[in-house]
Amino acid sequence: METQGKRTGWKINPIYREDAFTRKNEEEDAIFYSLDRFVDHLDSLALSTVEKIINSLVIEKKPAILDLMAGWNSHIPETMIPSKVVGLGLNRNELEKNRSLTECVFHDINHDFHLPFQSEYFNIVMNTVSIDYMTHPVDIFMEVGRILKPGGLFLVIFSNRMFSEKAVKVWRESSEDERVILVQEFFNESGMFESPSVFVSKGRPRPKDDKYANSGLPSDPIYAVYSDKKGGDPLRGRRPTIMNDYGVGWTPEEVERKKKRVKETLKCPYCGEKMKKWAVPNNPFSYTWDNDFMYICFNDGCQYYVRGWDHMYREGNRGISYRLMYNPENDCCSPIPVRSSESLRDGIIQE
Repeated sequence: METQGKRTGWKINPIYREDAFTRKNEEEDAIFYSLDRFVDHLDSLALSTVEKIINSLVIEKKPAILDLMAGWNSHIPETMIPSKVVGLGLNRNELEKNRSLTECVFHDINHDFHLPFQSEYFNIVMNTVSIDYMTHPVDIFMEVGRILKPGGLFLVIFSNRMFSEKAVKVWRESSEDERVILVQEFFNESGMFESPSVFVSKGRPRPKDDKYANSGLPSDPIYAVYSDKKGGDPLRGRRPTIMNDYGVGWTPEEVERKKKRVKETLKCPYCGEKMKKWAVPNNPFSYTWDNDFMYICFNDGCQYYVRGWDHMYREGNRGISYRLMYNPENDCCSPIPVRSSESLRDGIIQE
């Protein structure tokens, strides 16, 4: 099998730089990961999102599942009944504590990217929060394609946390949105899969019981890139679309009624929070409003703002959401784009 370092093609693609998959710490992975790490690398909301992704996409009955680069938690919902769950990893204590696993395989895929399984053996292969540590990702994706049955699912889930010393250089130097593109390219370059799909959950409020709940930081973002192996049954159709759960909100009719009262209430019609007075910047190249101030909902839990990340991503505007803005001059509500929860806050007028 040809290794990715020798491939030609997209010469300007960062995955073809000679040092793309080097790491700060090139110590043997078996040594580095011999230390037990019985911790959650995601907050509770992000962890529940991972379970929902798996539950939504795995439609096979009693599937054979491989958890690739597994740890002590495979995030498989308790309601799911697989025929087997094989965990491939490096830390014996972590794998033996993983309640989802029916079998443990100890194998260093960065030392030998060939997976020790027969061809067309699994229905599902999952890789959760560890894609950033693969030093031969395209080769590994080809191997995953080999061991999956036609139409089988390869699901890659990641966030923005990492062990920086073990993450490969191209991952460390990419933005979160660029990392999604990287994983899509791994799928495409392997030649084994259909065009990959993407799901993103970001900008949601951090759980109230989280130790960083009052820090202003949102919940850990979750990115899922996934695809079926080529050759599946065309009559089965596509896998379900993953939908974010935003909780119970007001109906569109209720929102419209509340919008008509914003002038007197100055409350967001989507969440009910008091909107904050915001000074319009003196920048004619960015804004064309005549008035000196607006009112903006700065509630990070507002469904309008939280849904915006997903909506804008699906529209191709990655890394952007919007907040609800009220213009008192024309008595009109409209979106104003933001790139983070801190955007626009420096213009808040304290009353």
